[in-house]
This record gives sequence, structure tokens and C-alpha cells, in this order.
Amino acid sequence: MSDIWAVIPVKEFDGAKHRLSDLLSPPDRRLLAETMLVDLLDAVAGCRGLAGITIVTIDPQASALGKKIGARIVMEGARDGHTGSVNAGRRLLAREGRGGMITLPGDIPASRASEIDAVLSAHLAAPSFTISPAHDDQGSNAVVCSPPESVPLRFGDNSYFPHLDAARRQGIEPTVVRQVGIAMDIDHPVDLALFLRLPQSVGTRTRALLEERGVPALLAAQGIG
Repeated sequence: MSDIWAVIPVKEFDGAKHRLSDLLSPPDRRLLAETMLVDLLDAVAGCRGLAGITIVTIDPQASALGKKIGARIVMEGARDGHTGSVNAGRRLLAREGRGGMITLPGDIPASRASEIDAVLSAHLAAPSFTISPAHDDQGSNAVVCSPPESVPLRFGDNSYFPHLDAARRQGIEPTVVRQVGIAMDIDHPVDLALFLRLPQSVGTRTRALLEERGVPALLAAQGIG
């Protein structure tokens, strides 16, 4: 088995996904964030190519969900945003002498274990950098670094191409692996419509929740989809 650990940053569920406030109430947005994380953790737990899982969070429910799959919970850096949380996780891995890190966000519920394993399989010997972008080529939905701190990382709405440039500045030619499920992060109402059209969404807890809450009809009423 490789010595690559997953690092998953999870913000507090209260107040999550505020960009979906026109469609979902605060309790439903919280439940959506929890449900998407469960779908992702199911995928991560089924991966063959991971040495371990680290979740960076201060949210009690996220911690409980992580512990169910044997993840290590790290609180250091959890209040420092997505980038700060990832960097805290990979600093820990670097101190422990781990071989590498893959980081994934908690809002890609269509991800499958086979997709994550495909990204890991494409990852080259260190020093190396592999990335699987968001569907719009803006976000960086899966990033693999060997060693863990080999490339500076900064996440945000436009991080994919800057991450390619950052790797090249370190003398590393990035490997790009596109995966449909990994690519589908959910932040905006249009993302929900795209997710619901994905074959990979069938059978996920997230899709079942959205259908239960009548989201397809709400999207149609707003002309989205």
C-alpha cells in the first residue's frame, strides 16, 4: 500500500452552503452538508490506495462521522478556512514522515472509490503533483502531493490553473486526471441541477435527500436545470 493519506477539511455544518439559501432552509442546508460528507466518506473508506484518513474539523458531528470510518480527527487549523485546514493536515503528515497527501472537499458526493483510486494510481513517484479539477476548471477538487508539502496550495473559486503553475514553479510537471464524480462539487443552485443529472448521483444519500426535499421541482420552478 502507498503511504498517501487523505486530508479532508470540514467547516462547521451550522451556516453551511449559504449560497443555496433560496432553495433550502438553514436546517436543510446543514443536513445537506452532513449528507454530502457521508457520501464522500463512504467513497474514501472504500479506497484501496490510501494509508489513512485525516479529517480537519471542529464540528462534533463531522468528527463523529469520521470516527465511524476510523479517520483521525485533527482540530489544529480547522478555523483557518479550507486552505489553512489542508495545510495544517499536511504539515502534520510531513512531521510524521508520510509519503504523500490527497486532499478532497466534503461537498463532492458523487465521488466513487474507484475514481479516487484512479487518481492515486496516476500519481507519479515523488516529487510529484496530481490534480483532478472541478467541472468548470475553476476548483481543485482532488490534489495529491508527494511529499505532502511539495507544492504550495491555495484553494478558492479559481485555484486549478494557479495550482498547475505552482507545481511547475517547483520543477514538477502536474498530472491531470479528470473524474466526473470528483468534478461535481456543490456550491450553487446550478450545481444541484448538474449533480441530479449525473448517473453517478444515483444511489447517493445526497440525491435521496434532495428528492425528498423537493429540490428538483424547486429548481424547475426557478428555471434552473
